[in-house]
Amino acid sequence: MKPLILFVSAAILLSSCSHKDDFDASGNFEADEVIVSAQQNGQLLSFIAEEGKMLKAGDKVGQIDVKTAVLQKEQTEASIAALKEKTTNPQDQAELVRRQLAVQEAQLDQQLRERERTANLVKADAATRKQLDDANSAVDQLRRQISVTRQQLKLNTSNISTQNRGVLSEKAPLEKSAAQYQEQINKGQVINPLTGVVLVKYALPGEIETIGKPLYKIANTDTLTLRAYVTGTQLPQIKNGQRTTVRIDQGEKNYKNYEGQITWISDKSEFSPKTIQTKDERANLVYAIKVRVKNDGYLKIGMYGELIFK
Repeated sequence: MKPLILFVSAAILLSSCSHKDDFDASGNFEADEVIVSAQQNGQLLSFIAEEGKMLKAGDKVGQIDVKTAVLQKEQTEASIAALKEKTTNPQDQAELVRRQLAVQEAQLDQQLRERERTANLVKADAATRKQLDDANSAVDQLRRQISVTRQQLKLNTSNISTQNRGVLSEKAPLEKSAAQYQEQINKGQVINPLTGVVLVKYALPGEIETIGKPLYKIANTDTLTLRAYVTGTQLPQIKNGQRTTVRIDQGEKNYKNYEGQITWISDKSEFSPKTIQTKDERANLVYAIKVRVKNDGYLKIGMYGELIFK
């Protein structure tokens, strides 16, 4: 019996020494995870994110109370509307001056005709020289009045425009304030940034949130990344864009295969993590690589996977 036992033990030992891994590298699946945080302070009025729920990019996931910002914006908009009541329409006052100018110009036309008639009478010795002088004086006086009225028209328009500009100069800062309040209102809405599955939920409706407080974690799991490690001797066998075979356990002895593509190869070596298996376990320095794999629903974040180079 003893020789038989020694033979079996030797066979097992030889078998274990001659065993060779049938994969080139291994690692764990990961995804780009995004933690969505509150962008406003206030009570969380509604929140529909649930762990395992699929959300689309742009979906409104929750609402934080922003009633104060809404009231502040309405007050600012009312102040902007009140500015219009403080302004004066320059056309209204200008119209009065224009009418006065029209009367004066009509009087000047009449006075010019009267002066011409008086001049003809003086030539015929039917009027005195003083009457002609008086007519000339009346014409000169009307022309001076018209000049003053025209200056008044320009001055009134300029003064009113200056006054209106002073009032309306307050409008731009108020509009900026209204835009800031609108931005606060917008940030009260929790908008989902990407299409994916909610991984972790951190908040509940009714809680008081603060800026930067995490609300939920989401990741796009349609495509996962297998992060694996290869030795320096394996580097010449691979390149970016190369197609590979990725497999996961399916039962005790079977595997489920996927097609993957190498998207990144580290240009720096690092010490092999204790949790990562490599084909050559004697190598201390390894290189990280990333392989993108289309997920059919069976792949999960953190799942172990093996990589076979084609």
